Amino acid sequence: MGFVVEQPGILTTVQDEGRYGYEQFGMSPSGPMDLESFHIANLLVGNPKGESALELTIMGPTLRFTKANVVAVTGAPLSPKLNGESCPMNQAFSVSEGDELALGAVQGGCRAYVAFAGGLDVPEVMGSRTTALQNKVGGFQGRRLEKGDEIGFRAPAAALPHMERRRVERKVETAPVREIRVILGPQEDRFTKEGIDTFLSGTYTVTKDFNRMGCRLEGPVIAHKEDGNIISDGMVTGAIQVPTAGQPIIMLAERQTVGGYTKIATVISADLPSVGQCKAGDQIRFRAVEVAEAHRILREKARELEALTERINAPDPEAKAPRCYRATVNGLTFTITLTECDD
Repeated sequence: MGFVVEQPGILTTVQDEGRYGYEQFGMSPSGPMDLESFHIANLLVGNPKGESALELTIMGPTLRFTKANVVAVTGAPLSPKLNGESCPMNQAFSVSEGDELALGAVQGGCRAYVAFAGGLDVPEVMGSRTTALQNKVGGFQGRRLEKGDEIGFRAPAAALPHMERRRVERKVETAPVREIRVILGPQEDRFTKEGIDTFLSGTYTVTKDFNRMGCRLEGPVIAHKEDGNIISDGMVTGAIQVPTAGQPIIMLAERQTVGGYTKIATVISADLPSVGQCKAGDQIRFRAVEVAEAHRILREKARELEALTERINAPDPEAKAPRCYRATVNGLTFTITLTECDD
C-alpha cells in the first residue's frame, strides 16, 4: 500500500501539475500553489517533476507508512519528525513500514509539499490526479484528506541511487512584504493613470479572504475610468481582478475559468509560488515588467531545475567506464558493452 492518515492537518490534498484542456467546461486547472517547491520535491525522490504529491496548508498531516519508500518535504519551513526524531527538509530520506511522519505547523510561508518515489495511487480524472476542491473532482475522492484515509504508492522504492545528492539548499519566500512582478493588462486601459500609479506604488495586505481559488487584497483604492465591470472573458492563473470598489484580487490555482471584472495585470509565472506562500497579514507590492523579462526569469527557473536533475543523476566519478565492442557474425552486427565491476 502506502500510508494511512493519522491526522489530516488543516488542508491536505493530492496535487499534480494540473488538469488542463477542460476550462471551456468550467473545470479549474487546479494544481500546486507553489509549483517550484512541488517540482523540487518530486525531483528529489526521482519522479517526473509533475508527479502526484501532497500539498499541505499551514498545518501538515501525520502519516503512518504501510510500505517502505523514499520521501521528500519541501516548501514553507516546518519541522518534520520521523518517529519523533527530526528529519530534514529539502532532502530525500527513506521510510519503512510502520514509520510515522508528523509534519506539524509551518514556521513562515503557508504551504509545503510531500513527494513519494513512484507517486500516489489515486485515479486519473480527465488526465490528471490533481484535486479540484471547488469542482469536487480528482485527488482522493475530490476532497481534502481526512483521518483514516489510506493512499497507496504506484511504484515505491525503499532506496534510490545517490541518496547523498538528493538534497538542495533553498528557502521559500516568507518575507512579510513581497515584491511581485506583473505584466500589465489585458484591461489596463480601463483604469486612470492615477489608478495604474496607485497599483504599482501602493502596499496591499492579504486579507483573511484567501484560499486556493484567490487572494483578496486590501490597500489603496485603484481608480477606474468608469467602473470595474466588463463582459465576462477568459481567466488565467495570476490574473489580478479589480472590481469597482478598487481592491485587487489575485486569481490562483482553483480560479474560475471566466470573470466579469477588469483585470489590471497578471502575475508572472515565476512569482506565482511567492503568492502561493502568502497568508493573512502578509503584504504585497507590485512591479511591472515586460513579457521578455518574464520569459527570461522563467527560463532561469527552468535551468535551475535542470541543474538539480543533472547533479542528482551525474555518473559516479569513480565508476569504471564501460567498454563497447562490435562484432559481425553471419552478416549481422552486434554491439556488446562490458562493464568492469568490483569483486
